Amino acid sequence: MKLFFRRFGAGKPVIILHGLFGLSDNWVTFAKQLGEHYQVFIPDLRNHGLSPHSKVFDFPSMEDDVIGMLEDNHLEDIYLIGHSLGGKTAMFLSLHHPEIVKKLVVVDISLRKSPPNREHQQLLNAMMAVDFNVARSRSDVEKQLSVSVKSPKIRQFLLKNVYWRDRNSLDWRLNLRAINDNLLTIFEGVDVTGSYAGPTLFIRGGMSDYIRKDDADDLKMKFPGAVMNTIANASHWVHADAPGEFYTLVKDFLDR
Repeated sequence: MKLFFRRFGAGKPVIILHGLFGLSDNWVTFAKQLGEHYQVFIPDLRNHGLSPHSKVFDFPSMEDDVIGMLEDNHLEDIYLIGHSLGGKTAMFLSLHHPEIVKKLVVVDISLRKSPPNREHQQLLNAMMAVDFNVARSRSDVEKQLSVSVKSPKIRQFLLKNVYWRDRNSLDWRLNLRAINDNLLTIFEGVDVTGSYAGPTLFIRGGMSDYIRKDDADDLKMKFPGAVMNTIANASHWVHADAPGEFYTLVKDFLDR
């Protein structure tokens, strides 16, 4: 699958993989900043943003998509950054192909299998319930979402996925059916033989439980070169909650 991607800057290649319900546009500000020092690529993962849709939605397929993008653009010795779903994909790829990845940054996600996540299912249900036949603007879509999605911040995050399908009709860019059908699959743990010995930075949000204390031993076993940094006042969306501190951590790690 040929992924849509955005590119900024020049120099050593940095690849940024967004999380579930996200898209490359969420990372543009960070990528432009980092693009003053590196060549930054932000793909839309399959079933997200402007990339193609598929019924298949799992880590092997997402890994293959990213490998294909690297090959098409003749990229090697990459710096790989992934948040949440993108972080799991980045770990999956790094464990399978350690020779490709020079440095790895994983943002607020661990290796372990997650239990069925009510929040994500509720968000999916809310998006699938939107009636675009009566929605004439993004504010109409937000009004429908607000019935079950109480956080304005999360509603704005989801609304980034709304687009004009034609002159009169709005729709979701996300392939909601495929994501819904494979939700349990993408909450599976990353179970790959071997380890990635390269420099690895885990960044967790201090107000998030996606990386717990009892994850440390498994992470260190698979990523023996790993260090962990916590941004105290950040939630799961670390890069959005503390952009300055996040940028400094990542830039200093890549520069070393």
